[in-house]
Amino acid sequence: MDSIETLLRALSAQQIQQHRETMRLLYRILGKESNMATDLDSLTAEVTNNTSVEQSAITLIGNLAAAITAAGTDPVALAALVSQLQTNDKALAAAVTANTPAAPAQ
Repeated sequence: MDSIETLLRALSAQQIQQHRETMRLLYRILGKESNMATDLDSLTAEVTNNTSVEQSAITLIGNLAAAITAAGTDPVALAALVSQLQTNDKALAAAVTANTPAAPAQ
């Protein structure tokens, strides 16, 4: 401990100020790095979510085409398909509304 105190006494006021400024900058950099890591985690989660949603839409479109083909011209099958699509439409609209962030204030 005595050697540290001796060293500190030997430093000029200017050197001490330079070291303090260096430490302040280092802490700012570390804080920004932490923020960047948090932002990257959020971005990664959003990309994963969007990819999942896109794959669900692709599956839905593929299944819709197959359902229309399977229903053919059968009025009962077509009516059931229309009913199912209307139900899905309402559920999708509700999910989009619930998960869409509000527009930022300008």
